[in-house]
Amino acid sequence: MTIREARTDSPEAHRLLTDYFTWRAIEFPPAQGAYTVVYPDPSAFQEPDGVFLLAGDDRPVGCGGIRRISPDEHGRVRFEVKHLWLAPESRGQGVAGALMTELESRARQFGADVMVLDTHHTLTDAGRLYSKRGYVRVDPYNDNPNATVWYAKQLAAAG
Repeated sequence: MTIREARTDSPEAHRLLTDYFTWRAIEFPPAQGAYTVVYPDPSAFQEPDGVFLLAGDDRPVGCGGIRRISPDEHGRVRFEVKHLWLAPESRGQGVAGALMTELESRARQFGADVMVLDTHHTLTDAGRLYSKRGYVRVDPYNDNPNATVWYAKQLAAAG
């Protein structure tokens, strides 16, 4: 399995993002309202302020990106994980972990102190992945209407 960079508006990334948004809209709890779809701005995922990755060989089966967001209240550089998704048939094979390892590595290269992300409590497999990788629950850092849980992970040594 290869992991490579792509623009978020490339045909392969757009296909994966469309599959992801369609799946989330179907699975989204009706009591929370409609799932809000926002395709990512390609400029937010360009070095050194971000990157978007595709995973898979001939036909990518997963994607995910990071983007720089405003520093936290302590002035620490933060990057946010966005749109980590795998096609259902590719889950349970270590692809998500490989994508997260590469995203964290890239964030460190870009000077990140902290990695943050938001998700939904119904995405239990995602929550397990993040917890296993050392992410801890934190107070909300954004107002994403699709999120119910927020996580952070210290990447740089506290100083």
